[in-house]
Amino acid sequence: MSHTRRSFLRHAALGSAAASLTTRLRAQAAPTVTPKALARPPTRPNLLFLWTDQHRGDTVPWAGNAALKASEFFAPLGERSFIFHDAHITQPVCTPSRGSIMSGLWPHNHGAVNNNQRFRPGVRTLAEHLPSGYRTAYYGKWHLGDEHKAQRGFQDWRAIEDLYRKYYTNPADLAQFSHYHNHLLAHGFPPDDKSEDPKGPAVFSRTLAAALPERYTKVSFLADEAAAYLRERRDGQPFVLHVNSLEPHPPSYGPLNDLHDPNAMSGGPAFAQPLPEGASRLARRQFERTHTEGYKNHPIATPGDWRRIRANYYGLVSMVDRAYARVLRALEESGQADNTIIVYTSDHGDMCGDHCLMQKGNFYRGSVHVPLALHVPWLSRRRVDFRGPISTVDLVPTVLDLMGITPVVPLDGVSRAPSLRNPAQWRREDICIEWNDPEEESFSGRSRVTADGWKLNLYRDDTPELFDLNTDPGERVNLAGSSSQRDRLRRLTDDVRAWQQTHRDSLALRT
Repeated sequence: MSHTRRSFLRHAALGSAAASLTTRLRAQAAPTVTPKALARPPTRPNLLFLWTDQHRGDTVPWAGNAALKASEFFAPLGERSFIFHDAHITQPVCTPSRGSIMSGLWPHNHGAVNNNQRFRPGVRTLAEHLPSGYRTAYYGKWHLGDEHKAQRGFQDWRAIEDLYRKYYTNPADLAQFSHYHNHLLAHGFPPDDKSEDPKGPAVFSRTLAAALPERYTKVSFLADEAAAYLRERRDGQPFVLHVNSLEPHPPSYGPLNDLHDPNAMSGGPAFAQPLPEGASRLARRQFERTHTEGYKNHPIATPGDWRRIRANYYGLVSMVDRAYARVLRALEESGQADNTIIVYTSDHGDMCGDHCLMQKGNFYRGSVHVPLALHVPWLSRRRVDFRGPISTVDLVPTVLDLMGITPVVPLDGVSRAPSLRNPAQWRREDICIEWNDPEEESFSGRSRVTADGWKLNLYRDDTPELFDLNTDPGERVNLAGSSSQRDRLRRLTDDVRAWQQTHRDSLALRT
C-alpha cells in the first residue's frame, strides 16, 4: 500500500473519531481611521475575490476575537483594509446568497432563491460586466448550476464539488468530475461515496475530505491552484480571480481540531443557550431537527460539546488562514499587488452553538453576519473601520465602481466606493435580509436590520420578532408584543413593505 493510501486510512479513521466526538459592534457613523491616498488608481485594476462557505462574522481578528489563531492571512489583511463590522448577507443559505454576491441582485430578483437553482435569463455576474481584455477565473465552490464547467463570463475554472452532479443540465456531463476529485485520485486516494448513484462511479464525500491531511484539503488545493494562476499574471494583463473554499463549512472537523482549546472558546450571550421563548416557527423547526436527528455525529448535549464543535470550527478558519496566505504571497510575487483590489467575505455565517443550533437558515446574527474586508491599495494601506449595517448585495456595484466600470444592466445593490474614497460620506443605513423557504412557503420571511440597532423579522405565516440589538445582542427577548414598541413595530413594518415595493418583492408578510 502506498504512503498516501496509508495516510488516508489513518486520517480517515481519525476523522471518523472526530466526527463521533464532538457586543455587537456599534459606534460612530464615520470610520476610526482616515485613509490616505497613496497612488493614482490603475487604468484597469485587477480583482482578487477570496471567500468561503459558512464563515461567521465574529471569527476574524478584526472582530476582536483573541482566541482565534489567524495571523497569516486574516490579521495582515485586516490591518490594511476597509473593514465593515456589520456586514450581512442577502439570504442565510448558500445559493441565494452566492447569487447576490455574484450579481448584485436580491435573491427574488436573480431567481436562485433556493439551493442548486440557476439565475434567471438576463442576470449577469460581475465577470459579465467587464470590458474586453480581462482574464477571468473562478476556482472553488460555485453552487449556481453546472458546477463542473466554466461559465458566466469566467474563462478559467477549477471545480471542487461533485455532490451536485444530479443537477447538471446535460446528463452526458456526468462523465466529468471535479478538478479536486482528480487531484485526490492522482495522489492515490480512493473515492468513497456512491449515495447519489449506487450503480455509478463513486465520488469523494465531504466526510472523507475533511479527514484528510491539511495538504489535501479543498482549501489547500485551491490555494495552490490560485497561486499558480497569479504567478502567471506577470505580463500585466488585467485579471479577475474568484477563489471560494468550502471550509469552514461542515462536517465541522478537520486536521486542525486540536489547534484551539475548547475551554478557551469565546461565546456570546446566546452560546449554548436554548431558543428564546416565543421563537419563530422557522427557528423552532431547525432546533427540533437538530436535536432529533443530531448534528454530523457530534454530541450536542452539553456546553462542553458545543465548545468542542466551536474549537473544531476555529481550526477550519485557521486552515483557511494558512491557505489564503499563500495566495497573497503569490500575488506579491506576481508584481501585481499594487494594482489589485482584494475582497474577503463569506456566503453566510454559522450558528456554531448559538441557541444550541448549527449551520444557517434563520435570521439570527450568527447565521446572517459575515466578515467583509476590502483592500484597495491606491486608497489606503491602513485599516479603516466602518460600523453600521451593509449588505453583500452592494459588493458587485462597489467593486465595479472601484474598477472604473459601469454596470451593463441595472443592479439592486449600491456602490459604497464613494465612502471608501471619502469616509466622511459614510452613513449608516437600514438593510434587509430574505428567507425564501425551500420546503414550505409559510416559513418564508424578511428581516430588517436598522442603523440604530434594531431588528424586525416578518414572516409569511408567523408572528413578528422584534429585537433591540443594543441591549440584547443575543436576540433572546422578542419585543414585538410590547405595548411600548407599537410605534416602532409599525414604522419598521412600513419600512419593510416600502423596501419590497422598491425591489419588486411580492412575498406577502403577516403583521
